[in-house]
Amino acid sequence: MTNHLRVGLGHDTHRLEEGRPLILGGQRISHPRGLVGHSDADVVCHAVADALLGAAGLGDLGEHYPDTDPQWRGLDSTRLLAEVVERVERVGWRVVNCDVVIHAQEPKLGPHKPAIRANLARLLRVVEAGVNVKAKTGEHVGPIGRGEAIVCQAVVLISQQAVQDQDRIALLPPAD
Repeated sequence: MTNHLRVGLGHDTHRLEEGRPLILGGQRISHPRGLVGHSDADVVCHAVADALLGAAGLGDLGEHYPDTDPQWRGLDSTRLLAEVVERVERVGWRVVNCDVVIHAQEPKLGPHKPAIRANLARLLRVVEAGVNVKAKTGEHVGPIGRGEAIVCQAVVLISQQAVQDQDRIALLPPAD
């Protein structure tokens, strides 16, 4: 039995605005400014979902959830990510691990990383050890450093759930 693996890379950027809720990885974070977008603008869920779609060869987030479609206005991005995980699993893949980098000058994200990690693990259907969350500042340079935007980059590894084995499908053992 051969274990087939694929890697996906995701990226998302949203600007900050007064009076909006700040939601990262499905966690509401107390801050006077939140991210602006058609949905709840959760850059973490968006970057991870885009990475999953890319790894599975299923296009990108904008193809499945266009910001021109009113049905996605205000969408909870944890629902979006859960739907993408289901879509990826339906075509025979499962998440092995995920690594995210959140670029934000403010607020300080260190205290929030464990909750974001736990929530992503739940949504991705992996153990917490399969998710890593890093936070970086913009060192006061550019839109991130000036506190105008938050960016997230995500990398995911997916494994083929099933492989052809002499005219029958055999499930692969879980990743260690």
